[in-house]
Amino acid sequence: MFSRGLASMALIALLCQPASAQMTKLRYGVIAASARNIQSVPLYIAREKSFLAKENIEPDLVPLPGVEHMIEELDRGAVDVSFTATPYLINAVLKGSDAVGVIGGPANTIYSLIARPGVKSFADLKGKTIALSLPVDTISIATRMLLEKHGLREGDFTPKVLVGTPPRAKCLEQGECEASPLSQPEDFLFMAKGYQKVGDSLEVISELQFSVVAARRAWARENGDAIMRFARAYAAAYRFMADRANREEVVAIIARTTDASPEIARAVMTFFYDPDRGVMPKHAEIKMAGLQQVINLLGASGQLATPLPPADRFVDLTYLARAGLTE
Repeated sequence: MFSRGLASMALIALLCQPASAQMTKLRYGVIAASARNIQSVPLYIAREKSFLAKENIEPDLVPLPGVEHMIEELDRGAVDVSFTATPYLINAVLKGSDAVGVIGGPANTIYSLIARPGVKSFADLKGKTIALSLPVDTISIATRMLLEKHGLREGDFTPKVLVGTPPRAKCLEQGECEASPLSQPEDFLFMAKGYQKVGDSLEVISELQFSVVAARRAWARENGDAIMRFARAYAAAYRFMADRANREEVVAIIARTTDASPEIARAVMTFFYDPDRGVMPKHAEIKMAGLQQVINLLGASGQLATPLPPADRFVDLTYLARAGLTE
């Protein structure tokens, strides 16, 4: 009788748990080509340190073919939430997409212009082939701005459009491109092999909101609690990553989840946080000034028509505010 009573009490307690305590599965669209990139490290931390489990969120990772497809797959219902670069979100919304940014991702992503051995300066790139992403991507915009700052304008080099870090890195390695913008840790990996860093995007862009987690507005309204908990898990991961006391553990996670050695992983962390260059958000916030900067860059490069749209058209800060995670 005693054991039956305990069992009954346990069952009642289980049935009476609030809905927010139940595990929520989210189909989360991620960029397949960036699975081993530094931008994926916060997700690995959130899983490994049980930040997602503590919020009762179980992401079902859905690899998508490229950043240009993230909002498209979100709109057709293939995923519930999706990582995306903000230029693609902005363009999709202006074309009628119901997508909206709800959680902040890597913000001021730094791209190093890495050149093949023998290239010592920007002048050596005149007349050469340089790998770029699509024109709408801030990677391409920032690289063109960097080249122009150092005297190379359109026509002074041959752009080769390659979407994603892996194909741009391959182009550089195989000698089909003389230079390419690369993120971390790929830029450090290439420098370790004797390639030359001739400059980086920090020279021309000091603040961005490069990426967000997006959802469909209608879906978000119905699943606001799940978004809020997902945001809290990501915020915990970003805070863990920034805490110097966790530096060596984060270095180990980077080395384990990317192709970087512990030495290169440590160099990346030093580059990001000593001083803090705003690459990663502090707690999953969306920086409106950084998003407006993306819009301004798209306008200046001819990718958006004037008058430029306001930044708040593309985000809904409701869920971050409920989680206490606004700027």
